[in-house]
Amino acid sequence: MEYPIVRGFPLRRGRRLAPGWWWSVTTGRLVGYGTAAMRDAVMLLDQDPQVVGIACRPVEFVWEEQGRIVTHAPDLAVATASGGVRLVDCPGSGGPSKRVVDRARVVGVCAREAGWEHRFADPADPVVTANARWLSLYRHPRCSVGISPALLRRAFTVPTALGAGALRLGDPIATLPAVYHGLWHGLLKADWDRPLNAETLVSAVPAGRLEGVGR
Repeated sequence: MEYPIVRGFPLRRGRRLAPGWWWSVTTGRLVGYGTAAMRDAVMLLDQDPQVVGIACRPVEFVWEEQGRIVTHAPDLAVATASGGVRLVDCPGSGGPSKRVVDRARVVGVCAREAGWEHRFADPADPVVTANARWLSLYRHPRCSVGISPALLRRAFTVPTALGAGALRLGDPIATLPAVYHGLWHGLLKADWDRPLNAETLVSAVPAGRLEGVGR
């Protein structure tokens, strides 16, 4: 999904996070974000094996309401492996404002008429998000160089502590990035409800079956 951003994100003095770009494994391109909540939503969607496309604000809805023009651009558009299209708004921990909820009702009706759906992003679990944020640092293909998926799976054929499995593959300084890469891409799986560490039990996912963070 490569579409221009129809409405950008303003820079506001005092904000902890400026608008930025996320390099997406799913698309191989940059996806924009305007808030921390939106960045985390893009990150988790990028790791979801059922997501095949992500775009930042590619569409804007315009309608007349009580004699005035109202507009709304959902934060994200997502294409799924089943062929569906999902429009997503990312309101953050405080939840959506009444104005956004009111506009979302109209957007939801329009989306259904087009065969799409509209939803608000689910509140992010802090532990899952922290694990995904760490693993995302190793999402790029360069992190898997030298260790094939088959070799990676072999090291974790039975549930094995993350650190011990990395050591089984060789020098952990060289092999840990590949283990993290495998966890991000669903070649390996672990319990995401607990903070990731060297003692986390990791096991291989059979070839042809991918699993995402928290799934």
